[in-house]
Amino acid sequence: MSLTVQSPVAGTTIPMTDVPDAVFAQAMVGPGIAVRPEEGQADAVAPIDGTVATLHPHAFVIAGADGRAVLVHLGIDTVKQKGEGFTLHVVRGEEVRAGQPVIGWDPGAVRAAGYSPVVPVVALDAAADSLSAVQAGRPIAAGAPLFTWNG
Repeated sequence: MSLTVQSPVAGTTIPMTDVPDAVFAQAMVGPGIAVRPEEGQADAVAPIDGTVATLHPHAFVIAGADGRAVLVHLGIDTVKQKGEGFTLHVVRGEEVRAGQPVIGWDPGAVRAAGYSPVVPVVALDAAADSLSAVQAGRPIAAGAPLFTWNG
């Protein structure tokens, strides 16, 4: 069964290998793609239907009913912002629909604080060959199909 993973933010897709963090660039937590977000205040949305399994001001995991989970990390090293500039719209354990706002943030403020606003979107514990339609270098809207997780 395939799962369409939607983009949590609007921007331009970039290869995971271009993410300025070794954990993501080397796919240590799983394969995926990253999005260089557009500037301005925006909401990061759920990439799939499921349950909010993990929730931090700068990152979240949505677990689908079939056990597959997607990690969205809003910027790199943004944990150091200690939640400043991020607004939670959901709580851990909440059921969400793909496209539903999860966290409000401002990529420009992340950049101004000295961090990369790049957003890795990771298929947790997936095999690299289980993803398809992973295309870097294309503009994408929040909620648009980002990649397909087969299996």
